[in-house]
Amino acid sequence: MSSYVDPTSGSVVHCEAMANEFPDLAETYYEKIAQYCQQKLWHQLTLLLLEFLNNKDATLKTTGSSNTFIQLYEDVVQAVSSKLQPLALARIASAVAIGTLDKSVQAAGAGIAEVEASKAMLQSLLESIEADQTKANQAASFPAQLFLQSKISLLTLTQGQPLDPSPAFPPSKGDLATIYSKMKESASLLDQWSSDTPEAAIVHATHYETSMTYYKIVGPPEAFYEQGVSFLNYASENSAPYQHQLAVDLCLAALTGEGVYNLGQVVTNPVLLSLRGTPDEWLLTLLESCSKGSVSEFRKLVQTTYASQIAAQPALTNRAQAIQEKMTLLALVQMVFERPASERTLKFTDIAQRLDVPAEQVEWILMRAFSVKLMEGSMDQVDETVHVTWVMPRVLSPDQMKELSGRFGQWAVKVDNAKDYMREECPALTT
Repeated sequence: MSSYVDPTSGSVVHCEAMANEFPDLAETYYEKIAQYCQQKLWHQLTLLLLEFLNNKDATLKTTGSSNTFIQLYEDVVQAVSSKLQPLALARIASAVAIGTLDKSVQAAGAGIAEVEASKAMLQSLLESIEADQTKANQAASFPAQLFLQSKISLLTLTQGQPLDPSPAFPPSKGDLATIYSKMKESASLLDQWSSDTPEAAIVHATHYETSMTYYKIVGPPEAFYEQGVSFLNYASENSAPYQHQLAVDLCLAALTGEGVYNLGQVVTNPVLLSLRGTPDEWLLTLLESCSKGSVSEFRKLVQTTYASQIAAQPALTNRAQAIQEKMTLLALVQMVFERPASERTLKFTDIAQRLDVPAEQVEWILMRAFSVKLMEGSMDQVDETVHVTWVMPRVLSPDQMKELSGRFGQWAVKVDNAKDYMREECPALTT
């Protein structure tokens, strides 16, 4: 007589109970979860579990002293954990751990005990994956370990409320030091991991999310900006439910960060464009004006249109002089960009007029632009001119792309004229 017990039997019983308690979730989720468990369709089960956990508004419900996420994890996920891919299992556990901190199931918000319980869940899974690692499954477990370590650090930083400007339990100096060490270790490992799969993008996005959150807390803004841009490069457009706060933070970091000049990297990103139609749209408008290098427009926005909003934002008032310098330098870059390559010798008087600065400041501005590698060239202090040979590559706006396209058209015409001239004057060279 066989003593075999199907490990999924408890999962099926759980799904039947939950389907009775929550009829609205029965057909879409619980019945299918039970079916996939019985039929051992592990890939389909993984996708459905992730869908369930990502649809938090509809599926996260309290059940006595617990909730639907915790019970799903304990009664279903853990029963079939050995059948799931390590990274998929890590993503499921992370969604459960963070979901339990949601204010909809924590009436007074998540306390330190709930945060520690969520971290303990992920730490337990991380240790289990590390213990089970062999040479055969090392490639599969490696991404899961990086993912879980990043999520544990992120929970320590945010208590499940990403980019919260005033966390209830801010991390200690010891926590920050540990997280920094883990971040550097993960960054080194990710640099060695060459993969362009969707799974790799998920792991990279999680690492950069943790990094940018860390730098939001400790600074400086340019470090937050760098990690935030990398996060946007890997994260899907709808993967950040806190995208409004992220957009605000990135605008502030782009304006105030030292050495941040390539504003086109973010100014047209869908996350930042989500500020349109909101009370914080003024930040996007300010950033767009700075990116265009429009001195008069930027000055009007700062001094008149958005003066009250700027005055209420310490990040901008404390860095007002640095922001004005950045605006001036970007206006100079735009002035050079507008010139054909053959006409990039500029007079100091023209620069002073374009940037709306005293003539005696032009030389300092040029030296500053050279020192921060915005452009290269040479100055003639006697003739008061500068010849620019190189300008920093940057992401162009649609209007700048149109302008560049027009120049390519003009260049093509010149090439055709030169070809026709050579054919007429030197026919022997063209036959």
